[in-house]
Amino acid sequence: MIELQRLREAFRTSLDLPPGTPVDDLHYQDNEKWDSLAHMSLVASIEDEFSVMIDTDDVINMSSFGEAMRILGKYGVDFNE
Repeated sequence: MIELQRLREAFRTSLDLPPGTPVDDLHYQDNEKWDSLAHMSLVASIEDEFSVMIDTDDVINMSSFGEAMRILGKYGVDFNE
């Protein structure tokens, strides 16, 4: 669960959301703060937090919190701990 909390915090910080804001059901552009600029900030934050380099196709496809979890799984991040 530690990894899940780290991802949630990356979303909250990058999208300038208040602490504790639910993000698990968040989708790109459902929230006015998640625009293209915030998206790139989010990707950079996730890369830093998890020490991964996300390829271009995955950056483009990262359209929700759930999709971010799926993509990070490809890079070896295990959310089932």
